[in-house]
Amino acid sequence: MDRKEFFASLGISAASFALMNCAGCAKSTDSPSSGQGGSPASVNLTLDLNAAANSALTRDGGFLISNDVIVVRKSLGVFFAVQRSCTHSNVSLTYQSSINKFYCSAHGATFSESGAVGNGPATRPLNVYQTELTGTNLRIYG
Repeated sequence: MDRKEFFASLGISAASFALMNCAGCAKSTDSPSSGQGGSPASVNLTLDLNAAANSALTRDGGFLISNDVIVVRKSLGVFFAVQRSCTHSNVSLTYQSSINKFYCSAHGATFSESGAVGNGPATRPLNVYQTELTGTNLRIYG
């Protein structure tokens, strides 16, 4: 292999490597089967509040993540649910009960309990789901 062939093959290899690795760099786009930020557009799940896995929902301000949804207990009998990921960076959000906001650790975006953007860089609100408590079963849907 001469020098020209060597550099030509090196260039093709580098370009191929860059294209393969850049596939993960593209910004997430919404598909018809997903909601904003990659969370499900439609949800229908039921949580048994007596189950140990759901014990966080037995106290005010408690929250958990189930099926890409953050479920929060605001107060006795009052629950709300939103998508689990930031609409800007698709990073999992946390609920800050002391200030009643969802927070994204990637870029500092915040969202209200109603899903509205508080601080950017996010510009789209969170998907919000309905909740219905029947006995000890909490249904999240929408």
